[in-house]
Amino acid sequence: MPINQTHIIRFHLLGFSEIQGLQILVFWILTIVYAATVTGNTLIIALIFISHPLHCPMYFFLSHLSACDILISTNVLPNTLKLLLESGLYMSVRSCLTQLYFFGASALTECALLSVMSYDRYLAICNPLHYAAIMNHTLPHSLAMTCWLAGFLLAMITEILIFQLDFCGPNIIDHFFCDLAPLLQLSCSDTKSVEIQVSITVMTIIFTQLLFVLGTYICIFFSILQISSTGSRQKVFSTCSSHLMVVSTYYGTIIALYVAPSRGYSLNLNKMLSLLNTIATPLCNPIIYSLRNNEIKIAISKIYFQKNPLKDQRQSGTG
Repeated sequence: MPINQTHIIRFHLLGFSEIQGLQILVFWILTIVYAATVTGNTLIIALIFISHPLHCPMYFFLSHLSACDILISTNVLPNTLKLLLESGLYMSVRSCLTQLYFFGASALTECALLSVMSYDRYLAICNPLHYAAIMNHTLPHSLAMTCWLAGFLLAMITEILIFQLDFCGPNIIDHFFCDLAPLLQLSCSDTKSVEIQVSITVMTIIFTQLLFVLGTYICIFFSILQISSTGSRQKVFSTCSSHLMVVSTYYGTIIALYVAPSRGYSLNLNKMLSLLNTIATPLCNPIIYSLRNNEIKIAISKIYFQKNPLKDQRQSGTG
């Protein structure tokens, strides 16, 4: 290491320095979004846990997806809110790398969960007679555990490589959290190994999962076309289109952010994609997967009427 380089011990995150004068407005917007994200996903987890009709593989995987969304938001948004109030934030190198690790682990886990959910829908629609036998009590738990372990272990490989890098100035990160691309820009070490490992992970693991999801939905699409009832066909297609919309958004941002993590990226584009990945998607998932789902609505209404028997009686009387 050259003599004129100083080993830094903390990073200075600039956040949204380009929106001077609007930090308070953005702070309150993100506060509402974070509260809604945590509340919505927590309610989904609680509802799936206490409602017996929702004790099936599809909703079991949805509860894990909600837990993953809470982890993503909680890992990023509290520090972002503090950053907005203080017009910048200092984080130690270790805290920054820890945040990066949990972000990468939760992102990889979410991708795996989306793939497992598409496999579950494929079995339910394309192979309904054998669905119960294949997706028994043991398999959903094994698949969910595999998703979490794969995400955290793959992210650990990247983290080990990053811990071997030297950061010797400058220490300014023009981002609202410790993301990979701006972090690699600050290293005075050779980052080729990290870039290659991340690109290989994205191109092999993420692309493989994306191709798997597309393959399952091609089969699902042809199965939907064979359904004679128009109402049943529309119901199945509505569920699948919601899942495909989330998959497209999530996989698209992951690929755009990490195929070439440190070369030729725009800081503003990087921030926008990261906002989609860490803020918009965790908020939209409970809306897309649950609020449009009739079984979720029925479960909510049953719990509500159990707590409000008088209203239930009034409605029965008026019926």
